[in-house]
Amino acid sequence: MTEHISPFEIHRTARAVWRDWRWQLKNRITSPAGLAGSRWLHAKSPDELGQVLASFPMAVTPYYLSLIDYGAQNDPVAVQCLPDLREITCRPDYPEDPLEEDSFMPVPKLIHRYADRVLAIITGNCATYCRHCNRKRLWSTPNTDTFKRRIQKMARYVANTPSVREVILSGGDPLTLSDEALKYVLDQFASIGHVEVLRIGSRAPVVLPMRITRELCRLLKRYRPVWFNTQFNHPAEITKDAARACNMLLETGIPVSNQSVLLKGVNDSADTMRRLITGLQKISVRPYYLFHCEPVRGAAHFRTDVASGVALMEALGKDCSGLALPRYVADLPGEAGKIPLCTMSGTIKKELEKHQDFFDFFQ
Repeated sequence: MTEHISPFEIHRTARAVWRDWRWQLKNRITSPAGLAGSRWLHAKSPDELGQVLASFPMAVTPYYLSLIDYGAQNDPVAVQCLPDLREITCRPDYPEDPLEEDSFMPVPKLIHRYADRVLAIITGNCATYCRHCNRKRLWSTPNTDTFKRRIQKMARYVANTPSVREVILSGGDPLTLSDEALKYVLDQFASIGHVEVLRIGSRAPVVLPMRITRELCRLLKRYRPVWFNTQFNHPAEITKDAARACNMLLETGIPVSNQSVLLKGVNDSADTMRRLITGLQKISVRPYYLFHCEPVRGAAHFRTDVASGVALMEALGKDCSGLALPRYVADLPGEAGKIPLCTMSGTIKKELEKHQDFFDFFQ
């Protein structure tokens, strides 16, 4: 686990204040002015930054900013959270909604792509805006209804759709809401008889670990079975604070799984991915999915090719425990959903041919 010290004065903040998640949210860095003194800022022109932020806003918690190693040329944390001109110059023809989620919304912000589950975008706000996000289109989209009215419409649809057994709370990040607001959401869905499972998708353990409090854990425990999915993309993010946050959830009886995104220049080497998945296994977080980066406008520069991703997974499969290996998948538009990308690769086919007699034995 790694810890970096921020070059900014912000790290001098009293520990009690620093560990207040509300303070972290309130003091997010949202403009280049907040990065004064960093090498990264000196390498960018004000005009360049202004062009990017006009399309895709910036927000970074002081905590996540403190993980950046400014001595590194392309620090993996900085790449994920700081604006880059390639967001607006690389493949501007890519769609804003590559999964066609907007066409699967029976009510606003409720996505129903699979018969047995729905995804509720309960907020468009995030503690940190990830530059590779596949919902960048929502960052500046205003809500046309009150919070409670939006949630009520979602819950009413789920109540009238008996096939739905699982509700995924997503966004944005649900944990940017207060405990009171989150309780309201959980109450609305948990009170529906045919809803068996609640799932929360949040990057808080990575970018805002102090949000995982004893009070929050006590709240979530009331609604079990609750499953928690987060997104660690690089071993530098597995800090003591992040491990502590995940452990608090686990001690509450809430399973924690990880859904990484394969990102060029961040985690697309076998060594980096090996350290990531074994590091997650060490803190009892299950490496669940490794998503192929989607062709969303604003994130094209993060995309690798599938062949490289398959080769990466094959390399990991040779010397990593099966408990540490995520499923490498692509999420396709509409109802196509997630498909595995490592099924019957060239290497696997060759191995099967070598052992044909073994498989014939079982026929």
